[in-house]
Amino acid sequence: MPEEDLVLAERDGPVAIARLNRPDARNALSRDLMERLTWLVEEWDADPGIRCIVIAGGDEYFAAGADIKGMLERSFQESMTHPTASYWPRLWGCKTPMIAAVSGYALGGGCELALLCDMIVASENAEFGQPEITLGIIPGAGGTQRLTRVIGKQRAMELVLTGRRMRAAEAHAAGIVNHVVKPGESLEKAIELAEVVARRPPIAVRLGKQAVQAADETPLTAGLAHERRLYELAMATEDRVEGMKAFIEKRRPQFRGR
Repeated sequence: MPEEDLVLAERDGPVAIARLNRPDARNALSRDLMERLTWLVEEWDADPGIRCIVIAGGDEYFAAGADIKGMLERSFQESMTHPTASYWPRLWGCKTPMIAAVSGYALGGGCELALLCDMIVASENAEFGQPEITLGIIPGAGGTQRLTRVIGKQRAMELVLTGRRMRAAEAHAAGIVNHVVKPGESLEKAIELAEVVARRPPIAVRLGKQAVQAADETPLTAGLAHERRLYELAMATEDRVEGMKAFIEKRRPQFRGR
């Protein structure tokens, strides 16, 4: 399959949509698929006309994990230098908000990809899990770290050490998922949510994403100082003046990303 077909790209106004497309391999995250996805996300992130990105899979599989066949013969030395490791920090560095539309299985790397996104919309049939332990390994693309920050040490420890899966309703109650919808509606709801984000002032949205990310990575005092600096940057924008004027004048604001 040509690399461009591994992730199908489309655009709906200010919303860009990437659909993982390896149905015969349950959307396993092969090197070529990750390269294509990372390239797309970086291209969209550099486009000021794109204000939100949606990452989706198929109806039965968001992504069923890494490409195990490709990993079987990988040596320790190859694991240390394999290029797939570079894709995750590049995706995490995306300044544009990303929403995962999850239907079916999001396991292993698929769960890690969903957790890397800023919000998750899941179908009722979605299942999340880090089953790497059953293969003799552990999550290696952020699963232990992001999962713990979202659901806490005790629950994350259970999922990582047993490989147990978490259904959509439980994931929602645990704080992993923002919205649970009927099967077949996750992408539609994710795009709807993305359109709301896209209507907000784009500079403030990026600053807000950066501030929330910092909450995961810094102590409270440093995070508060970082938040204040980002707030002051937002105060310096034309969009801030427009937003406040529109509020006072009781009209819809016209944000221009300046």
